[in-house]
Amino acid sequence: MKAAIQRSMESSVLAELVRVVGAKEVLVDIEERALYGYDATIHRFVPDAVVRVGSLKEVCDVLQICRQAHLPVVPRGAATGLSGGVLPVRGGVMLDMGRLQRIREINREDLYAVVEAGVTVERFAEAVQETGLFFPPDPSSARASTMGGGVAENAGGPHAFKYGVFRDYVLGLTAVKMDGTVVRTGGKTVKNVSGYDLTRLLVGSEGTLAVVVDATVRLIPAPKAKRTLLTAYDRLDDAAASVSQIIARGMQPAALEFIDDASMRVVEDYLHLGLPLDAEALLLIEVDGSEAEVSRQADEITALCESLNARSVKVAVSEAEAAGLWKARKSISSAVARIKPSKVSEDATVPRSQIPAMVRKLKEIAQHYEVDLVVFGHAGDGNLHPNIMCDETNQEEMGRVWQAVAEIFAVTLELGGTLTGEHGVGTMKAPFMQWEHGEEGLAVMRAIKNAWDPDHLLNPGKLFPEDAPPWPVSLEPWESRVKHRGTSWPT
Repeated sequence: MKAAIQRSMESSVLAELVRVVGAKEVLVDIEERALYGYDATIHRFVPDAVVRVGSLKEVCDVLQICRQAHLPVVPRGAATGLSGGVLPVRGGVMLDMGRLQRIREINREDLYAVVEAGVTVERFAEAVQETGLFFPPDPSSARASTMGGGVAENAGGPHAFKYGVFRDYVLGLTAVKMDGTVVRTGGKTVKNVSGYDLTRLLVGSEGTLAVVVDATVRLIPAPKAKRTLLTAYDRLDDAAASVSQIIARGMQPAALEFIDDASMRVVEDYLHLGLPLDAEALLLIEVDGSEAEVSRQADEITALCESLNARSVKVAVSEAEAAGLWKARKSISSAVARIKPSKVSEDATVPRSQIPAMVRKLKEIAQHYEVDLVVFGHAGDGNLHPNIMCDETNQEEMGRVWQAVAEIFAVTLELGGTLTGEHGVGTMKAPFMQWEHGEEGLAVMRAIKNAWDPDHLLNPGKLFPEDAPPWPVSLEPWESRVKHRGTSWPT
């Protein structure tokens, strides 16, 4: 199949693609194509060609050409994803959306904006902020990740606890099916219940149904003030109790982040911030709103955490101090990268009440499989990020790593959680989808895929177990433990 694709790329199909976008926007040299064969996972697949599109018409024309030639197409933003969502596992054409760089409109009166897929999340958020408005979704990769990628993955971030994820802000989309048909969903109104909700169907579909060209997104007024607190606990259970009590008492911080002791040690070795290395957990809490509301919430949370055995509560009194408190949380990924040359980053999500059990299970998994693992994440919504540091060239170690990851997924589902809270399924979690959704749920998803992309050419190898690359180790030891999810969930 791949040889046939390469032969076709050398002839009429390549000429057609050049005609549509211009010779400089079609990359076929192996050195150039190799640069498009990765994302933020440790896996690599090289496309047969890269086409850099710059308009809706170019997207339509390229997709039509590729469908006629039966070539797979993989839409790509900045490749910051952690699930293998933009890996060209079947070869074909990588559709680089980076030339779609326009912020078409920011409407202060009706509180919406129209933005193209290639604009970075940070650039868009800053443009919105300059108008006095606020676009809350804030993935950690916002400086590089694109709006189209955020839509495709339904991205979240630290402030998703209060403000939600991309899905909660997308009002409408312009998207293109594999046959070149343009589908416009939603609109510019806050309320819209006309027909099936195609907008929400496409948000989080990971580029498997259509290529998103632009999005109309909801904006909100920016909060007037914010305050950041860092609390330290000798016991993980006290930190978890603080999370539960903050929520139970009706307070809703903008961010409620968790850092475990292993993460603290890694960051401290890296930055020497003076973190309490004998503590078992840190909570980083941010509140926002009016000045009076922020002051009241900060006082209430301080008192509550102290009553639940927090050994210390630091409250930032300036933006500089707040940035200093956030530094430990934002530096974890960089600090982890210093330990070993590779890492596997997951986002197992469990009910908030199960956070202590999940963290303890993760520590047991790390010990059992003899892997280096740290845990951090969004305690407010139960979205934990276990990161395993490893050396991808060490086959024996990687065997233990892949067993540990499978165990993490099994435990997550046993605790009533989900395979992914914000990273997406991609290739990394596709082998486990039946564990969570069962054959019946997957059958419905396949029917949707068939309706939008009957030839299965759009971002193939993602979401569905039978299409994805096989898991590197046998999954048989875990099948019986999670079988109930696939046969009787939900009850």
